[in-house]
Amino acid sequence: MKKRILLVEDESIVRLDVSMMLEEAGYEVIAQAGDGEKAIEHAFQLKPDLIIMDIKMPKLNGLKASEIISKRLDLPILLLTAYSQREYIDKAKRANIVGYLVKPVSEASLIPAVEIALQQAENARLYRRQVEEMDQKLKDRKLIEKAKGMLMNKYSLSEEEAYRKLRRMSMDKQVGMEAIAREIVKRES
Repeated sequence: MKKRILLVEDESIVRLDVSMMLEEAGYEVIAQAGDGEKAIEHAFQLKPDLIIMDIKMPKLNGLKASEIISKRLDLPILLLTAYSQREYIDKAKRANIVGYLVKPVSEASLIPAVEIALQQAENARLYRRQVEEMDQKLKDRKLIEKAKGMLMNKYSLSEEEAYRKLRRMSMDKQVGMEAIAREIVKRES
């Protein structure tokens, strides 16, 4: 499946050139914009796989648009600019920026930057998902421990006996131990 790209560049000739390079490389340019306001609108509406955004644009610059988009959407953004000044790089670090290309852009620099940006975004998504799963497992474990402690107190059970009781209830009802633990904590609180 083709990766979907939103291209935001105020210079129409540059926009056309970059769009052609992307499409020749097998990407789908799903929308184009010439200012930051349109970029935000397209990003929220279309949710592309990647946004390539110029920094200096009319109405709303690319850095500000990137910050607004990054606050609400988890979309990677590759900056495109004629400027390589330090202040832009420092500001770019605050948004979901995964790369920085200095104009004039060639196919030799654009396509590898796009591929790396897309891969970095996928890696970040996987890491976030893993962290969320681990966080949930930790919360479930704490809940089970709390329920186990409640059973120990209420029925004068050892830790092992309370655990076995939880496990037996879980098997009898054919639900996870965390669901049984949640039920016990809710009932005993």
